[in-house]
Amino acid sequence: MQGIGYWWQTAGPYTPNPPLVGEETADVAIVGAGFTGLSAALHLKEAEPGLRVVVLERAFVGYGASGRNAGFAMTLFGLTLSLTALRFGGQAAAEAHHYMERAVDYVGERIARHGIACDAERTGFLRVATSAAYVRRIQKEIERAHRLGLEGIEWLDEAAVREQVNSPLYRGAWWEPRCILLNPVKYVRGLKQAAEAAGAVIHEQTPVARIERDAAWFTLRTPQGVLRARKLVLAANAYSHLLPLVRRKQVPAFTYIVLTEPLDPERLAPIGWRNRQGIEDARNLVHYYRLTPDNRLLMGGGDVGVPFGSRMDLDENPRIFHELEAYIPRVFPSLRGVRIDHRWGGPVSVTVDMAPALGYLGDRRAVYALGCIGHGVALTTMNGQIVRDLILERRTELTDLFFVNRRVLPWPPEPIRFAVGHLIRGYMRLEDRLLDR
Repeated sequence: MQGIGYWWQTAGPYTPNPPLVGEETADVAIVGAGFTGLSAALHLKEAEPGLRVVVLERAFVGYGASGRNAGFAMTLFGLTLSLTALRFGGQAAAEAHHYMERAVDYVGERIARHGIACDAERTGFLRVATSAAYVRRIQKEIERAHRLGLEGIEWLDEAAVREQVNSPLYRGAWWEPRCILLNPVKYVRGLKQAAEAAGAVIHEQTPVARIERDAAWFTLRTPQGVLRARKLVLAANAYSHLLPLVRRKQVPAFTYIVLTEPLDPERLAPIGWRNRQGIEDARNLVHYYRLTPDNRLLMGGGDVGVPFGSRMDLDENPRIFHELEAYIPRVFPSLRGVRIDHRWGGPVSVTVDMAPALGYLGDRRAVYALGCIGHGVALTTMNGQIVRDLILERRTELTDLFFVNRRVLPWPPEPIRFAVGHLIRGYMRLEDRLLDR
């Protein structure tokens, strides 16, 4: 677990569960032990305690995006409200936002119900405008939100936002009180403990080499064992392109984080930030940042890494780390010269249309979930309920949501996929460069 990041160090010692050895059977097999897989396992066992639910994780619980993110449980669905409305219509965009409001609150409920000590803070969220162009972009988003009947979102002018968090770059901000900041590793371990307490079986250090399917069983072959299951959940998210059943539904994009030394009161005083809000800017390739419980500044985002084929070894990018470090004193001049103690990266799951997707694969025996676009903490926890309902073949208000069983536009095969990914990234970078001025 060395090198993955600060969250792992603060979460304390951890011993992974033993791998799958020999043959086992299950009613439901789940591939992936991140937020999605563990939430699905927990909800299935709560709904049907007699089910045998077995989770297979290639490394250890939270190894992927679930253990490497910034810990924002927020209402953002996909990339932006406007993009969701453009792709699916205004009613769907409003439906998505209401779903995410429920999802954020549900994270708080799960933390309370299971006593998960994950340093959770209800801080609220600011999307800050750092140029006149971003003022217009955010104000249009807020106007659209209000036209759709969404509440709890308001515009703060420059004076109001700088009273909250003082930066010479800030021209205004979207303010939303519904946001929880947490330690994602402590949270994912808490979900693991809750799932195991409910009776789920979790094998770590168990990569799935092959999945075979016949009329009655799924056979999951691993280095030391075989799992046969009546039903299957693919919850690998950014690693889904390694699974043939969902290979072209998403691609991984690597995002990066740097973390400062603890900031003393003198350094923080010019910034204010007494309410400790989570913050994003309005760029396409957003910067996102927050304070940790020991008052370190976490700065993430900016440019992204796009891997080729099955590569998943882009956890470090010195150029992007340097850009993030250089951005810190631009936002907060009082932090010039601050020491950087941690750097890490990890993949997020990106669909062609920048929106989440989950549903059946062929018949009703297999379910997938992916496409969090870097905003999955609340989304994936809530999605565990949808996976439960799909696996149990229940039609509910959740399974009727527009993004469930939707048509997912496939990414093209390599090398076209790699080229398309870089074209999209290049366009986003160019537009950001223009709007940053």
